[in-house]
Amino acid sequence: MRVVAWTRALLIQSAEQGLAEGTLQIGEAVRRLGVDATGVHQSQCARMCKISLRTLVHIEHGEGNQTLKSLNAVFRPFGLQMGVVKVRRSLN
Repeated sequence: MRVVAWTRALLIQSAEQGLAEGTLQIGEAVRRLGVDATGVHQSQCARMCKISLRTLVHIEHGEGNQTLKSLNAVFRPFGLQMGVVKVRRSLN
């Protein structure tokens, strides 16, 4: 399945926003980017990110203790990287 460039850009932006707001978990973002934004299978996505399929599956399922290096490898093809964001505190 071929993904149109503007659709891909919207999917990446949506994942970025969801991660920054805390409404989207890392694993779900990775699944959305891998499947929806690229239209490739997991094995192809893992190759594209230069990580093992096992590592990709663990990231998608929130399993294991992933390194910053492997998380950045997954996000790099989409122009993203892990970072620090300010936590919004609710006023009670």
